[in-house]
Amino acid sequence: MELLKSDFFYNLPDELIAQTPIEPRNHSRMMVIGRESGKISHRHFYNLCDYLQEGDLLVMNDSRVIPARLYGKREDTLSDVEFLLLEQKSDKQWEIICKPGKKCKVGKRFVFGEGILKAEVIEVKDDGNRIVQFECEGSIFPVLEKIGMMPLPPYITEKLEDNERYQTVYSQHLGSAAAPTAGLHFTQEMLEDIRKMGVNTAFVTLHVGLGTFRPVKEDNVLNHKMHSEHFELSQKTAELINETKARGNKVIAVGTTTCRTLESAALRCENKLCAQSGYTDIFIYPPYEFKVLDGLVTNFHLPESTLIMLVSAFAGYDSTMNAYKCAVDEKYRFFSFGDSMLII
Repeated sequence: MELLKSDFFYNLPDELIAQTPIEPRNHSRMMVIGRESGKISHRHFYNLCDYLQEGDLLVMNDSRVIPARLYGKREDTLSDVEFLLLEQKSDKQWEIICKPGKKCKVGKRFVFGEGILKAEVIEVKDDGNRIVQFECEGSIFPVLEKIGMMPLPPYITEKLEDNERYQTVYSQHLGSAAAPTAGLHFTQEMLEDIRKMGVNTAFVTLHVGLGTFRPVKEDNVLNHKMHSEHFELSQKTAELINETKARGNKVIAVGTTTCRTLESAALRCENKLCAQSGYTDIFIYPPYEFKVLDGLVTNFHLPESTLIMLVSAFAGYDSTMNAYKCAVDEKYRFFSFGDSMLII
């Protein structure tokens, strides 16, 4: 079956792209879609509890975004340069995107934050990314917290006043180049209320790379190659999922990154989920038989993106494209700081 990129296009007015996060976090709107019926309801995120039952399980991605954008100078010419950190290869060795690329040849050296961080390019990859070796006192992460900027997507043009608003309240493990944005709607109080209902919560870690958001360039979707991302699924989370499924309760993934982690893990296990870590480049598009998910919390994604394709696989193609048209008509807020969608 041929699946075309253009099948996942929709018209989005620029004014519907959210530039700033809603306050409080859980006051964003939430479109609820019946997975079987396609029926749409318009609620708010704080109404999520209405769709959960005792014994259900919410699984969230606890990766934390690195302040991964660095502005510095080339050591010899003092010309300006921008690094975007993508993935840690070893202690202080990273894969990065460098702008302008012509300044970032092998052997070139750079300084950041008045010299508290230095870097040397040691490899230029086929895709144009660079491998660089950083130099600093101690761990690089406190240095990044001091001089790095949050790597907001290019469609967000307003300055972020508080870096924590691009982190989930449950973020733990540094490693992402972009936020798992479906979780930005939760507050600690709301999570406590959910747990008091008898709904369980569990965590996976998938470090979000920018490859997740790489545009699909091939007209035939099946020719698109996904970038791989590192994930970890603990024994505790695997057991909670197995127990929930055995009881007949719902496993609800918060975000496409959580969905991809769980479905990747399921492909590597014969029956029950088991603890594992590794890399995944799973590409989910219609038709796809989900092995773990019974529900999905997600945001509204870019036209023709792999993320809207994943949602279409879960909710059904017609239901998804209808929901997006409805969201535009109802003036929902789109993308990272935008409104939420619950498919259940």
